Amino acid sequence: MSQHQHTCLIRGDGGRTLRAVLDRIRNKWTLLIVATLDQGRLRFTDLHRQIPGISQRMLTLTLRNLERDGLVSRTTYAEVPPRVEYALTPTGQSLIPPALALAGWATEHIAEIEAAADGGSEDGDQADPVTGAAV
Repeated sequence: MSQHQHTCLIRGDGGRTLRAVLDRIRNKWTLLIVATLDQGRLRFTDLHRQIPGISQRMLTLTLRNLERDGLVSRTTYAEVPPRVEYALTPTGQSLIPPALALAGWATEHIAEIEAAADGGSEDGDQADPVTGAAV
């Protein structure tokens, strides 16, 4: 068994499947909306209130995309005024464990990533971009 055989789900089709899904969930708001709906069915105004900084337009667009992709269901009730509720579908619920794993990884490694992006090591030393040696 090759050392990298376990990555074949990522590399299997040249990464097309993974890229297609990541393109759909990687925007700024998608995972926040999915995580908020993991609490249960919510009306638009309650969802909007629970996600600081999101505009009504962006919430509407993101919910439409999540509904189109089968991650969120939208239920409209024939009432006056009309009531609309959003909930995760089983597919949307299945996104929670990998999203939590990614969030855990991000939390664990953010300091290293930011240090590298700033051109230094974890302890703040600058590194030569070619050799990696401390400068």
